Amino acid sequence: MKIIVFFLIIAVSSCAKKQQEVPLKEAFKDHFLIGAAINYAQIMKKDSIGVKLLKKHFNSITPENIMKWEEIHPKPGIFNFAPADSFVKLGQSLNMFIVGHTLVWHSQTPSWVFKDDKGNLVSRDTLLKRMKEHIFTVVGRYKGKVHGWDVVNEALNDDGTLRKSKWLEIIGEDYIEKAFEFAHEADPDAELYYNDYSLPNPSKREGAIRLIKRLKEKNIRIDGIGMQGHYDLKSPKVSDFETSIQKFAELGVKVMITEMDIDVLPGREIIFGADVNAKINLEGKPEFDPWKNELPDSMQIKLANRYKEFFEVLLKHSDKVGRVTFWGVHDGQSWLNYWPVRGRTNYPLIFDRQGNPKLVYYTLIDLAKNYK
Repeated sequence: MKIIVFFLIIAVSSCAKKQQEVPLKEAFKDHFLIGAAINYAQIMKKDSIGVKLLKKHFNSITPENIMKWEEIHPKPGIFNFAPADSFVKLGQSLNMFIVGHTLVWHSQTPSWVFKDDKGNLVSRDTLLKRMKEHIFTVVGRYKGKVHGWDVVNEALNDDGTLRKSKWLEIIGEDYIEKAFEFAHEADPDAELYYNDYSLPNPSKREGAIRLIKRLKEKNIRIDGIGMQGHYDLKSPKVSDFETSIQKFAELGVKVMITEMDIDVLPGREIIFGADVNAKINLEGKPEFDPWKNELPDSMQIKLANRYKEFFEVLLKHSDKVGRVTFWGVHDGQSWLNYWPVRGRTNYPLIFDRQGNPKLVYYTLIDLAKNYK
């Protein structure tokens, strides 16, 4: 097996030297947009490796954190627009499809949003007023510049029921409807999305289907659903992934893979999904962080094959898929270096920490080139 792996890597490396590196966005231009989530260092052009990759390979951008409520609206009446302004300006300068992330979420929202001066929960009307002010201010500022918004993020539990967030507790089930109504009113031309993880999960898929149907039955605009692609080498099943794409498309909405990465490290099976608040304590257990210096060739092949499985489905259904966004530009940026275990060295993306294409890159380029 080791001999086979060795010769596969040598063959790919040799081929790479003979051909010019093809931009991902060019390879998939007839199928869907290729996006990347970018961080503050890349927005401010401090990460030269990331910026170079961004310009060459991607035609859509999403901000990792700088548009989340705690970053852009940290205190009542106080907005921090400078990073978001730079993000939008960068996207415009590169003629990219710009996605805003995210307007309403249970996480990374300051506690003041839900409380009064005495620390008690506010009324339904007060919270709706605060939601509307936030959405009108943020979306309104970037009207005509940001092309699509993740309006509501992660509102569902894995069983498909609504997450018991402060939004649900205070406003009620129609908080999702109100968020979409406010966003559409703030910018009638922007695309509006619902975004969540674990949507290949049949129960959660059905919950998302109910949510989309409810919005459509009330003539509330929803243009697409974002399937966060936070996957690993074993889950989800590719068949479930494909079924979700088909089921969502049948509802008349675009399907986006919004946060794609593939976790290669052991330990992920302890936590399912991508709940940012979930943590695992594996301190003193080096077997859960086995590749500090580089990813072995055998794992490079597993990663490439796993991405290939998903992209075969995406190409098959490219009439339904509008965008595939990777959650990071290169491995060094990935949130999986610190979630669900802080300080590990992960390798979930297409490019390594030095900005070099990995085996998975050549696998996907070859797949696109030969797809019929």
